[in-house]
Amino acid sequence: MTIILVIIAITAIISVIAMTNSDLFYRLKFNPYLALHSKQWYRFFTYALLHAGWLHLFVNMYVLYLFGNTVIDGYCQLFDLKGYYYFILLYIGAIIISVLPSFGKHKNDPYYNAVGASGAVSAVVFASILFYPTGKIMIFPVPIGIPAFIFGILYLIYSAYMGKRGRDNIGHDAHFWGAVFGVLFTIAIKPRMALYFIEEIRMFIGG
Repeated sequence: MTIILVIIAITAIISVIAMTNSDLFYRLKFNPYLALHSKQWYRFFTYALLHAGWLHLFVNMYVLYLFGNTVIDGYCQLFDLKGYYYFILLYIGAIIISVLPSFGKHKNDPYYNAVGASGAVSAVVFASILFYPTGKIMIFPVPIGIPAFIFGILYLIYSAYMGKRGRDNIGHDAHFWGAVFGVLFTIAIKPRMALYFIEEIRMFIGG
């Protein structure tokens, strides 16, 4: 839990400061045009420390708090103390990987910007789904939980669809690719997790 609280604290502090400091916000946000043409590659990481508002910040950090410890516990069961190291790689890797598609699309658009840790948080959520595919996840305002693997399928379909529409200011591409990275990274470091995931679903469907 300590790593989760550190991430939340650092993200919250920088986000809150940047909300009232437009210069800091401008310098840290993800702008693919500046990243490429001004060689400001640090933006591939720093954008995740910013949020567009209090609700944006709260939702991301609350979801990270809910699911982060599950993933750390799972990694530590597989790798002992190295599990903490793998969690950090998961989170930082997702921050970078989740915005690569947006970079490809908008690298020559000086007006495109993105902020928020949603891609990294999506990676954490989907890593947790690998560990507990039949656990229940609540979707507001539905009063009952649905199996995590079903939530994951619906989430990916929705994110892919909305990402193609591109009619709002939400980073659906980052959500989608962050989620995919969370699954692939976890399987890459422990391939048998794929078989475990499939077997859990098979047993759930078979009753």
